[in-house]
Amino acid sequence: MKFLTAQAKLVELVQDGVVAEIASGRFAPGVHIRQDQIAQDLGVSRAAVQEALEALRRRGVLRETANRTFEVAPLDLDHVRHVYDVRAVIEGLAFRKAAEVNPHGAASEGPLHIAAGRRAIERGDVADIIDADIAFHEFVYELSGNPLLAAAMDAHWTETQRVMGEVLLRDEAPSDVWDQHQAMLDAIVAGDGERAEALARRHIEQSAAYMIRRLRGGTA
Repeated sequence: MKFLTAQAKLVELVQDGVVAEIASGRFAPGVHIRQDQIAQDLGVSRAAVQEALEALRRRGVLRETANRTFEVAPLDLDHVRHVYDVRAVIEGLAFRKAAEVNPHGAASEGPLHIAAGRRAIERGDVADIIDADIAFHEFVYELSGNPLLAAAMDAHWTETQRVMGEVLLRDEAPSDVWDQHQAMLDAIVAGDGERAEALARRHIEQSAAYMIRRLRGGTA
């Protein structure tokens, strides 16, 4: 049982590493994934790498080539839209429950996440911007008291990281994103579940519209 748990953690580590490289632009669509190199870089077995890459293939992040290796799949914008549609519902529930369950926790730790996000925007580092965004939302999932929310968001974060990375490599982050996060946090602290949910859903819907527009080559 301990071996299975350790193997699962290694597979998750590899998946996170590959997705981070895709989000950073190092692994662009069409790039061949070198399993031996990943195993060496991360210090894991080829078996763990193979299992992780197969999982990412099932999620649509990678695709199998004619010679049974893997390469980065291009983004499917219809799929991206569907991901954000589902995410808006999950995020709305998370923010509502956080306001109803733990406004005090939001007040004590939330400002630290907001400050970290604003610093990341100022630095302009794509990886830091993505990490700060994920950390803020995961903080709210924890506040909600519902452990199923974080699990439900795992697959969606994989796609969201890819989208954010590709857009941020082309453009600056939207200047008001952490103002929106601040407003969402304020609603939680006030214990206003209805407003927190509405703001969260609007935030995700606006993010989706912006990201898809930029990926299609439109103006902000």
